[in-house]
This record gives sequence, C-alpha cells and structure tokens, in this order.
Amino acid sequence: MSEPAPPHRSGFVALVGRPNTGKSTLTNALVGARVVITSSKPQTTRRVVRGILTRPDAQLVLVDTPGLHRPRTLLGERLNALVREAWTEVDVVAMCLPADEPVGPGDRRIAADLGAVRRLPKVAVVTKTDTVGRGALAERLAEVGELAGACGFDWAEVVPVSAARGEQVQLLADLLVGLLPEGPVLYPDGEPTDEQLADRIAELVREAALEGVRDELPHSIAVLVDELGERAGRPADRPLLDVHATLYVERDSQKAIVIGRRGDRLREVGRSARLAIEDLVGTPVYLDLHVTVAKDWQRDPKALRRLGF
Repeated sequence: MSEPAPPHRSGFVALVGRPNTGKSTLTNALVGARVVITSSKPQTTRRVVRGILTRPDAQLVLVDTPGLHRPRTLLGERLNALVREAWTEVDVVAMCLPADEPVGPGDRRIAADLGAVRRLPKVAVVTKTDTVGRGALAERLAEVGELAGACGFDWAEVVPVSAARGEQVQLLADLLVGLLPEGPVLYPDGEPTDEQLADRIAELVREAALEGVRDELPHSIAVLVDELGERAGRPADRPLLDVHATLYVERDSQKAIVIGRRGDRLREVGRSARLAIEDLVGTPVYLDLHVTVAKDWQRDPKALRRLGF
C-alpha cells in the first residue's frame, strides 16, 4: 500500500521587525513574485500586504508589515497599531533581524511584546546574511538566540537567510509551512497577493518617487490612483491602460524637489513607474502624474483617512 499523502497546511505568517530589516525583500523572495515595493529608505512599507505562496502541500500567506518604530506622527502611531493587530490574527510570527546590525533596543522591545503573546510560534529570521562574514553571522545568531530567553520564550526556529541571493529561502518556507495548521486553500491558486490593482500601482509610483530623494522626503510622499481603466476604442490586440495618479507631499519645497528642474525629476519618476506598471499588468500604460501639497498630512486625521491610513 502507498503511504497516505501528508495533510494540506494553510495559514498566515506575519513578518515583523524594525524598519529596514528586509521584511519586504524576504516576502517577495518567498512568494517568488514582486508583491511589495522595496527601497533602501527605512519605513518604506506603510500597509499590511499579503503575499501568497501556493504549492501542492500548502498555502503560506505572508503578512508583510510596516517596521515597528518610535512614532513621531499620527501616521507612525497608526502603522505601529497595524503591526500589533496583524500578529494577533496570524498562525506564526517571523521576526526579522538583520545580520549586519547588532541586536538593539528596538529589537528587544519587539521581542518583549512578542513574548507576551504566548500561543504563537515565533521564528527568528536573520536576514541579509550576504552582507557579513561567517564570524559576524555566528555572533549575530548567538545574540538572537539569547534575545528570546531574555524575553521569556523560545524560538521555534532560528533561520539565517539572504533574500537577495535566495540562500535558505526555500528552507525557511518549508519550516514555516511545518508550523501552520492543517487547512484548505485560502486564496485562488496562482494569485501572488490579494492587493487591489490600484493599490499596487500606487505603490509602484511611490517606489519610483523614493529613488534618489533626500532623506527627509520619503516619509512625506503618498500616492493615490485617481483614475484607472482601459482606453476606450482601442483594438482588442492593442489595449492601453490609462492611469492618473497624484503624489502628495507636505510642503511646497518638497513639491519642487519631486518635480525637479523643468519637470525632469517627475518625468523620470513617471518613466520608471510606467515600466514597472507595464511589467505588472502586461499591457502598454499611459501614466499621468500630478504633485500636490497636503500640509502636514502625516499628522492630520482627515488627510490620513483620505489617503487610506
């Protein structure tokens, strides 16, 4: 007799950690598709994004979250609340800690909060292993192991990975799947995310706008897609997607930076974003961008609601 097939597993895993610890890059690597924007700028992720890995034995839903930080604005407070809400609704929490930075106060605060959630299996993912040598990695793994004990819990797994090189990503997926409960497929097969197209496009525009701007500007940029639809009257074999989007900043000086001299900067943002959107939707795209000032929107409850936060 042949052995019975192993049970199908499905569930949610929240990726949490400080800003810029590689959560979004890891999400994309695990899913095998670009479902979350990435940037070298801290606090790039501003929403809870679900990336879906579907395979014959399991469906692993990765919940990429904003980086937990000491908030200085109402937006920051709301993003932190999103993260803490996310880890109350998942089956496993994976905390990301970068190999190229020592365990610090922010990591200890997050681990202490996780320690209070007793029912959840907790996995430590030591990211960016390609940036350090073996000695530094061994030191970091030891620190991470001690972190859990200091916070009153044990890691279910400690996994070093390099999402940039794909090293140990498959192993991490297997270990996370092993911690999931038995269950059916939760999302249609083949879908890498449940994000709405307009939201994914807005994020691609924001990603393009983040490149090459000054350090203080990334937090002040938000993007909304105002109109989205196929151009009427086009031949069936030559579709064109019309996208009209607005970039919001907080001050007139920031608007000038985003637009650039004689509009050069905004044109480059548009070109880069259009190519990324075309890669996403698989058809030519007409992208129309505007920049407007929403004064101190990160601190304004009405503006935050209007911008989807």
